[in-house]
Amino acid sequence: MLTRARKLARLLRTPLYRNALRKGVAAGVEHESVLRRLDCNMVVDIGANRGQFSLAVRQCLPQARIIAFEPLPEPARIFRTVFAGQSGVELHEMAIGPSGGPCTMHISGRDDSSSLLPITDLQSELHPGTGEVGLLQVRVERLSSIIREADLASPSLMKMDVQGFELQCLEGCQELLPCFDYLYVECGFQELYAGQAHASRLIRFLFDQGFELKEICHVFHDAGGRSVDADLLFIRGGEGQA
Repeated sequence: MLTRARKLARLLRTPLYRNALRKGVAAGVEHESVLRRLDCNMVVDIGANRGQFSLAVRQCLPQARIIAFEPLPEPARIFRTVFAGQSGVELHEMAIGPSGGPCTMHISGRDDSSSLLPITDLQSELHPGTGEVGLLQVRVERLSSIIREADLASPSLMKMDVQGFELQCLEGCQELLPCFDYLYVECGFQELYAGQAHASRLIRFLFDQGFELKEICHVFHDAGGRSVDADLLFIRGGEGQA
């Protein structure tokens, strides 16, 4: 795990990251170690927020086309500012879910902790300042209503950071899951959001879809040593190297 000092040093010495930092966005440099081991031509970034992960993709996989999804207006505006003038990056201001239409977003005091599921007291306890501060209607669509199979250039990666809504989001991607070589999903071992699917359930779901769990990254533990959440890397069919 990167310390704050090491992360800041990395941000400042990399021109792409330094420029984003001037716009108030700290790139997700903690994901570089995974991204540098993947040879991807396409990345779908679901739950893009201000572009933290997409920035790491652009740095590590400059050849990859990025299709990003972020339902909240202000983070989406900042994302567009960060990537203004860059080719091969597109943003859709919406969430991905099992059915299309409006849905209520529970807005967190830190917008990157907002969710389509209610925020629990445990989330606020473990991450002070992330409690609910409001509600907002956002657009939700199935992934296949926005992206066609022909749009996905292999090898392809889907990253998902949707704050407890992972299973519903995956169900909304189901038609296109066979087109992806890698999935990189943040998921929980504790219920930070009401109705959140446990990591074990996501692993079983993706196993049934033909994906194998390859790596567990960035595990966050509470004060008692319990695993709270982590980033899970899956490979389709267990093939390839990572």
